[in-house]
Amino acid sequence: MKLFTILFLLVFTFVLSITVQAEEVDESTGLIKAEGWETVRNNCIACHSTKLITQNHGTRNRWLAMIEWMQATQGLQQFDVETNETILTHLSANYGPKEDARRSSLDPILMPENPYKKTLQP
Repeated sequence: MKLFTILFLLVFTFVLSITVQAEEVDESTGLIKAEGWETVRNNCIACHSTKLITQNHGTRNRWLAMIEWMQATQGLQQFDVETNETILTHLSANYGPKEDARRSSLDPILMPENPYKKTLQP
């Protein structure tokens, strides 16, 4: 019986180690080392810390909106199509929405009218 228990635990541990693979993380940046991570590193850390990347999560459209905002307001250069695709694919695959996190904000058209909103007088 003892031998069976030990054998079972060894097999269980082995199977578990195969199925649960840890993501490799770059020591200097903290970015997940998956396809495209170097492109993210090379284009993003010139302006901000990678912690700004790793603490955020979003859909592909959310990441695209953040990039477009940085290009429109923060001086981020326009990327060629391949670079843009690589960055979006890496970010959405490795820093996608968290299932256990707070829900997204409601679309403004779904919100009631703000009774305190001031209108500008001409």
